[in-house]
Formats: sequence, C-alpha cells, structure tokens
Amino acid sequence: SFHLGNYLGAVRQWVALQETHDAFYMVVDLHAITVPQDPAELRANTRLAVAQLLAAGLDPERCTLFVQSHV
Repeated sequence: SFHLGNYLGAVRQWVALQETHDAFYMVVDLHAITVPQDPAELRANTRLAVAQLLAAGLDPERCTLFVQSHV
C-alpha cells in the first residue's frame, strides 16, 4: 500500500510526467516473491497498488501502466 511519502516522492511527479513524456510505469510484484507468499494476497496487493496509482492520477490513456509478472 502506498503512503504519503510515495505520493510526494514519486507518484505526484509520475502524474505530471505523463503529460509531457512517453511514460512507462510498472507495478513490481515479482520482487515480493523472494520469500514465500500467499498467491491470493499477492494478487490482492498488486491490484490495490494499481488502483492506488489510478486514484492518484495515472491515466492509462496517457501512460503505460503494467504489472511486472504479466510481461
């Protein structure tokens, strides 16, 4: 889950950059599987991260947003 530091430190700039650049943003879920994970919880956390990025203003019409494990 994102916190205020994530928003102020990165996400706010990503939202602005999508207006002027060909931006690609990735939700990195494979980094989480260095230790055993509950697959359902990992999927839920990944979806939550995507939802939070969309709610913060990332627009799939203006940037490419993808999930690491889907590539």
